Amino acid sequence: MPPGRFDPVQVVAVLSLKGGVGKTTVVLGLAGAAMQRNLRTLVVDLDPQANATVALRPDPSDASIADVLDEPRMSTLRRAISLSAWSDDLSVLVGSEANERHNHPEPTAKQLNRLDRALSHFLAPEDAEPDDEDEYDLVIIDCPPSLGQLTRSALVAADRAVLVTDPTIFAVAGVQRAFEAVQSERVHNNPHLQPLGVLINRVRSRSSEHAFRITELRELFGPLVLNGFLPDRSAIQQAQGACVPIQHWDTPGAREASAVFDGLLGRVMRSASRRELDAS
Repeated sequence: MPPGRFDPVQVVAVLSLKGGVGKTTVVLGLAGAAMQRNLRTLVVDLDPQANATVALRPDPSDASIADVLDEPRMSTLRRAISLSAWSDDLSVLVGSEANERHNHPEPTAKQLNRLDRALSHFLAPEDAEPDDEDEYDLVIIDCPPSLGQLTRSALVAADRAVLVTDPTIFAVAGVQRAFEAVQSERVHNNPHLQPLGVLINRVRSRSSEHAFRITELRELFGPLVLNGFLPDRSAIQQAQGACVPIQHWDTPGAREASAVFDGLLGRVMRSASRRELDAS
């Protein structure tokens, strides 16, 4: 593999248990940063709203993530994965409203493990060739803003979890519940899972309320709060509206956001390197 690539695949779940905080924005920004580094990336759109799928503009597919969770076989996966219009190195496990049927509030162990079973086909396959179409460096899972089967199955399948919030009172409560969910899945179902960090979105530097909430988050989560805050910039919404990576939106606000996503990807890569060292 070229320098800087992951071996084995790194699986990152992006979640929040409050809607509207910019969770999909982080998924798209992280995917764009990986694209800039030529990392072969798969975005898994677990959210039934399928906003990540819309923004990434994949080719038409014969199946979706809902079908994969019905039958987590390689044949179903290949029908549900399409190349994104953003890059030949970026693919999408296509989202669908039909995925809501899999979001059971009290899933069985078998239901929780279906996504992990499906993604296991990509995790350092023994017979993979250097240019194998089924080989990925990074898998990013966009979770729905609820704690049912879909989000929990993402945590069972993931190596790391990025918790997304904005600096408001209700979002702070949501990220607390998300952190507790990560810890619970780590104890009961996935001992390899670790929180990668808390990313604060839509920060306005002159807002005293935002400053207060950021201090509150740091008191709650300490060094897990990432130093790179995502600023409240119209460029982020403009790039999403145009369905292009923020890295291709040439404005000062876009460059500011891109730097945050590049830093987040760097943290993911360092985490993967530490995992390899621990395993050796």
